[in-house]
Amino acid sequence: MHSIATPGIWAAFVAILLIALAVDFALLRAAGPRRVTFRAAALWSAAWVGLALAFNLGLWAWLDAHAGRAVANEVGLEFLTGYLIEKALAVDNIFVFLLVFNTFAVPPPLRQRALMLGVLGAIVLRALLIFVGAALVAKFHWLLYLFGLFLLLTGLKMLFATASAPDLEQNAILRWMRRHLRITRDFRGDALAVREDGRRWFTPMFVVLVLIAVTDVIFAVDSIPAIFAVTLDPFIVLSSNVFAVLGLRALFFLLAGMADRFHLLGHGLAVVLLFIGAKMLLAGIWKIPIGVALVVVALVIAASIVASPLIPPRKAGAG
Repeated sequence: MHSIATPGIWAAFVAILLIALAVDFALLRAAGPRRVTFRAAALWSAAWVGLALAFNLGLWAWLDAHAGRAVANEVGLEFLTGYLIEKALAVDNIFVFLLVFNTFAVPPPLRQRALMLGVLGAIVLRALLIFVGAALVAKFHWLLYLFGLFLLLTGLKMLFATASAPDLEQNAILRWMRRHLRITRDFRGDALAVREDGRRWFTPMFVVLVLIAVTDVIFAVDSIPAIFAVTLDPFIVLSSNVFAVLGLRALFFLLAGMADRFHLLGHGLAVVLLFIGAKMLLAGIWKIPIGVALVVVALVIAASIVASPLIPPRKAGAG
């Protein structure tokens, strides 16, 4: 697996990641049971985006000095495109988290803990999938065409699924847990399981964390093939993914009350996946420049966000 990253760059990335996670955990502990305000969420969301851009700038400067301006520009655009795709998909991920939290009436302090565990799970899961995927693609290059076909099918499925609201009650994992596990009616602090009358009972917090983990798996499977259309460098794939996920907790509280305002974002993400899938399938005939891909992805996502408040959502049952 070829990569532009040296051991020193990998070490710097891991150090930044550990410091960022430590800061986020410290903020979570300092906030305690208090509700996260919109202003605080907005400031921290901007800070996480700024951190990602600063990392990309530092990487560009290092490559400019050691590999030349052309390589630095190419890698910088790859990171930015991958980050934008993953950040947009993370927003869709957040809306699913919000559905889970609202369905189970998760108290605000427990939402923060669940989100942090979700962030950690997403980082570990994506790292594993990225290294496995990069190794397979390096050995079997034709897998990229399967990834492209998968993204086309996923984009079509997402495009048609946006016409109806997701129904969590139909989730197969949730129905299995309700049939096979003893689940308490209420939360027991942040406990995942309790023992009552000599028998183990699972709490709604356990159910919520399982659903978040399943959501992480689904979105990782959708998003990782998409970024392989941008670059095959495992370092760029992983770092852009991780920086997109790092600000998930702050972004959740920023968007928690705004899900209905971005009802067209799902359509935009579907178009992005269709475009990325087509880009992968056409790679052997015509390689779309990374700069063009960045502009297309940015315009589609921006258009879906801007159009959402201008075009009212269709009512259920409307023809």
